[in-house]
Amino acid sequence: MSDRLSIRGLRVRGHHGVFDHEREDGQDFLIDATLDVDTRAAAASDDLADAVNYGTLAEQLAAVVAGPPFALIEKLAQQLADVCLADPRVAAAEITVHKPHAPIPLPFDDVTVTIRRERS
Repeated sequence: MSDRLSIRGLRVRGHHGVFDHEREDGQDFLIDATLDVDTRAAAASDDLADAVNYGTLAEQLAAVVAGPPFALIEKLAQQLADVCLADPRVAAAEITVHKPHAPIPLPFDDVTVTIRRERS
């Protein structure tokens, strides 16, 4: 499928991490979500009911990040992909979780995990 819908840089405070201070203090996570979705029905009708509502999707993704903590960002990425694939119009989802304030005692720009999940 060549149609893609993307949300980039969704910033949400979460409490994910292995260390106690990460779970207590929290930190900002950035989320990128790219969905493979056929947009022809939405383009033909010009009706939001025929489209993946990216505003609603952003709220759903933010709720996962702000919700109960996970030790690993790999788990967080999987949960975000599951949210995306809950919409039957989504054929695949690529999720990148950015953790720019990861507890690394050296200078760095970002830590990311990217996964791609496809509908079975």
